[in-house]
Amino acid sequence: MVLSQAKVKSVLSGDTLILTAVNNPNQERTLSLAYVSAPRLRREGDEPFAFESRDWLRRLVVGKVIQFNVFYSIPTGVKREYGVVMLQGGQRLPDFGVSEGWLKLRDDAGKRDETEEAKAILEKLELEEAKAKADSKGVWTGNGGRIENSYEIPDPQAFVEECKGKSMDGIVERVLSGDRMIIRILTSPTKHVQTLVLVAGIRAPATKRTNVSDGKEQAAEPYGAESHQFVEARLLQRNVKVEVLGVSPQGQLICNVKHPNGSIAEFLLKAGLARCTDHHSTLLGGSMAPLRQAEKHAKDSKIGVFQGHTGAKSSSTDTDAVITRVQTADTVYVRNKNGVEKRLNLSSVRQPKPTDPKQSPFQADAKEFLRKRLIGKHVKVSIDGKKPASDGYEEREVATITSNNKNIALTLVEAGYASVIRHRRDDDDRSPYYDELLAAEEAAQKDEKGMWSPKPPAAKQYVDYSESVQKAKVQSSVLMRQKKVPAVVDFVKSASRFTLLIPRENAKLTFVLSSIRAPRSARNPTDSSEPFGQEAHDFANRRCMQRDVEIDVEGTDKVGGFIGALYINRENFAKLLLEEGFASVHAYSAEQSGSATEYFAAEKKAKEGRKGMWHDWDPSKDDVDADTDAKDDPTDGVEKGVNGLSVNGSSQSPPTLKTDFRDILVTHVDPETLRLKIQMVGPGTSNLTNLMSSFRSHHTSNPTPKSLSADAPPKAGEYVSALFGADKTWYRARVRRNDREKKESEIVYIDYGNEEKVPWKTLRPLPDKFNISVLKAQAQDAAFSFLSFAKPGSEYAADALRFLEQEVMEREMVANVDFTDVKDNGLMYLTVLMGGGKATSMTESVNAELCAEGLANVSRGKKAKGWERKFVDGEGVGVVKFLKQKEEEAKGARRGIWEYGDLGDEDEEDDRRR
Repeated sequence: MVLSQAKVKSVLSGDTLILTAVNNPNQERTLSLAYVSAPRLRREGDEPFAFESRDWLRRLVVGKVIQFNVFYSIPTGVKREYGVVMLQGGQRLPDFGVSEGWLKLRDDAGKRDETEEAKAILEKLELEEAKAKADSKGVWTGNGGRIENSYEIPDPQAFVEECKGKSMDGIVERVLSGDRMIIRILTSPTKHVQTLVLVAGIRAPATKRTNVSDGKEQAAEPYGAESHQFVEARLLQRNVKVEVLGVSPQGQLICNVKHPNGSIAEFLLKAGLARCTDHHSTLLGGSMAPLRQAEKHAKDSKIGVFQGHTGAKSSSTDTDAVITRVQTADTVYVRNKNGVEKRLNLSSVRQPKPTDPKQSPFQADAKEFLRKRLIGKHVKVSIDGKKPASDGYEEREVATITSNNKNIALTLVEAGYASVIRHRRDDDDRSPYYDELLAAEEAAQKDEKGMWSPKPPAAKQYVDYSESVQKAKVQSSVLMRQKKVPAVVDFVKSASRFTLLIPRENAKLTFVLSSIRAPRSARNPTDSSEPFGQEAHDFANRRCMQRDVEIDVEGTDKVGGFIGALYINRENFAKLLLEEGFASVHAYSAEQSGSATEYFAAEKKAKEGRKGMWHDWDPSKDDVDADTDAKDDPTDGVEKGVNGLSVNGSSQSPPTLKTDFRDILVTHVDPETLRLKIQMVGPGTSNLTNLMSSFRSHHTSNPTPKSLSADAPPKAGEYVSALFGADKTWYRARVRRNDREKKESEIVYIDYGNEEKVPWKTLRPLPDKFNISVLKAQAQDAAFSFLSFAKPGSEYAADALRFLEQEVMEREMVANVDFTDVKDNGLMYLTVLMGGGKATSMTESVNAELCAEGLANVSRGKKAKGWERKFVDGEGVGVVKFLKQKEEEAKGARRGIWEYGDLGDEDEEDDRRR
């Protein structure tokens, strides 16, 4: 008997095999076992023991090389051949199948072939069948053999939920393409599900197919046939493990299909016969990483679908950089070690879309989330590729940025402040952590974090207090009472001018550094900057842009800007500019602010180091300037007292003024008397700051305590908590008088000195822990020494009030306490110096300025207090003499109260003031 050789591709039933040529898998033939039949597998319902019969033969022969001999063929429709098969183990079919009870002799066996050989085979088969029957083997068992096989899954999603996390046995019944196959899933010993399965994580080229709509044949994609054959040769009718992961939009199961040697997806990718698909990444989770590695191997080897592949050239090592600016939640500016700055986009993520009404409200929060974590931080940057210029956007580099070993893009996505870009199949300029990003996005969506929340965030509206002088003054009165106010630098206009945001006040303002002058930088390409203006601007950008800072507000300028000191990392930024030679000291302002000593030292340091604008500094020029200033000193000849302050202008010292210099803060100017309310700067003001912080927290945490009412009205002289009308903040106060009809009280704020009438509902009892026994009232009464003002209500008095509000209100200054009147509740008479902590002469005072502007005159006669007369009579001491000189200058220039000439005697003076 001549035998032919073939490889078993599959088994249709217990008696029929599909054979292929050993060296040509495309050459197929169907061979049925001669003289026998097996139970049939049918869609409408299998015959008893049909699956077991076929499965016995499948396990025995599929994928193996066998020898066969054809006895006869039946040319009906498809040519079917009948014969015997010799296995590698020496067994022969159909004999072996009959003996195991899985095959039956056909009723017509031998009728068409009456040869001696056929008769011998039939006799042997009859004996084997009789023995199998006697032993109740296979189909002769009698009971069972029925398996319920379902070809449809009514609810795929419910099936996924039921089977998720399980590894089930399956048999690949048919391979449609490299990534699609029909699998019989063995859900139980008596129940099977036969359904289409998509291999998770990959997309294989399509095979040749016929279009159902028009009947036309559609050609296979490149490597589609090879991909199909690769899987078919390894999995067709093989036992596999099936892990159900999810459902496609078309209701098809997405599964991990594992051969005993591993995942078929990984082998297919490594051979270059499939690509990774991002759509399944969230289903696979960490299992996607090996697939990416397998795909990378094929790309690097340029095999299969990746022939001619040119990968993105990415940086092999991370580079160190500093985040200098956060433009949006997905775009930042970095500066490398060489000082070169460039813009980068975070790989594979996108900020909340401005065009999406559900996402756009989260843009500001997303940007702030990133700013707080990155600005000014040292990071690692790995360039992943470039995005070409398109749709009006210039070419952009995309990068993975890590801070403290944390992927920033991943942190954003986890918080719900960024979405993951769905890349094109051929787009390799993506994050190496792309699958982790997809998984994080899915988790954020599930937990409704950030922009995935159905509830939009509260819109934060910043009020621009620098858009008008009036608004600036109102807000400055609030900020000047606070120290080290937290703020964020939103924009650097120049080295000394910034746009700030104060979140807790919902305030936006222009802030100008006090006491220095920085060179101006060019505002546009056609403009020119002053020497070192651009360098100073760049320095400010590097150190301050989008940083968290603290500010002390000292006042406002003429265009609504806020003037003061800015601290970054607890360092005074004006001082840093001076030390780098990017600014010079404005002497008068520095003396006013009390920072002169610190600022002049910083400027001197820059000069000696020949830094910045002092690169060609000549010390001899400063000496010449100092000599000129000494010659022109208007107080020359006036004696110098303590700390160089002038005390007396006469060599005949008696009478003399005592020297008692105090740091003060003017908190209020009485509009009627032009007297001052001051705080003594020191432990008292420090304790007041701490007390007020606790005081406000107390009232904020108790928003609705019992307030004073008609049933329990406040009493005159009682200490209370009062809500100030201007800034809606609680302060300590004392009741002066009550109006029971209007149910309101006239109160004075004991720590600041200002007064107002307030309704009883805005008053609360003062808690004992904030009483004056804990910290005494900080506002003290003071008046200007040696001066008299015009009558209250007059035009001149109003001018004097405006002058004082501008020059001394809410400012820390130095004053000499010339006299304390213990009979008038400790009223202090002051000479308030113009030079702050750097004051050089008592003649350079607010008192002198009032006289020089014609806003006050030197007290004489009855207008002079008893203690003042001994200094005013005759020529007077040096200070009074200087005041009189200024008064004469004002008279000569017809300023203020002197616009109509000399006032004459006191009665005429009183008439003129009216």
